[in-house]
Amino acid sequence: MTRVLTALGRALRDLREPRILAIVLLPMLGAISIWAALSLLFWNEWTAWLNGLAAGTVAGRWLEGIGAGWLLQALSALGVIVLVAPAMLVTALVITEAVAMPAIVTHVGGRYFPALDRRSGGTLIGSVLNAAAGIVAFCFLWIATLPLWLTGVAALLLPPLTSAYLNQRLFRYDALAEHASRDEYREVLARTRGNLYLLGLTLALLYYVPVVNLVVPVLSGLAFTHLCLGELARLRSED
Repeated sequence: MTRVLTALGRALRDLREPRILAIVLLPMLGAISIWAALSLLFWNEWTAWLNGLAAGTVAGRWLEGIGAGWLLQALSALGVIVLVAPAMLVTALVITEAVAMPAIVTHVGGRYFPALDRRSGGTLIGSVLNAAAGIVAFCFLWIATLPLWLTGVAALLLPPLTSAYLNQRLFRYDALAEHASRDEYREVLARTRGNLYLLGLTLALLYYVPVVNLVVPVLSGLAFTHLCLGELARLRSED
């Protein structure tokens, strides 16, 4: 827990750095712009598609039979929002990974870990494959757990938990790609897996805070880089 708080504290401090300030709002504003534009273009098609799926169910046919087709349309609109929200999160994290992480790793590595040798165990292809696998798993978890949202409590707990998984899955690879060898990467994950998920969950909860959520993608990149490079430095000091 101490290492998670240390990483988060350093990340918050780094947000004031000029090179970080230049990119801090780009991921979230970019994601919002992309999905706002897509929603304007395809909202009717998306709601019609979900409405068609709902109308084909037993419950949908029953609602239409009692003259409550309007409820299906309302639920379809809500369904689109439920699907667009995680898509926006994924987009913001991907933008952060592609645009911000090179600057973040350079900043954190140069300022806090200048003596840490770069052993380049990660590759661009590895980063793309890691991101793709993480996004696919996240989408599966999100869709598979949607029925549990009807319990009420799960609707509050599941989104942060799935977002925590995606946070740590995407950022851990790029945080270590330049500095760690492949064996060191696996060792760092084994040593700090619990802290990675805890940091991911903490950052996922910040997405619910208005205004603050605009900087959370870059804050996440900074925090995971601090945590991972710190663990790598400790691992090498033990050799």
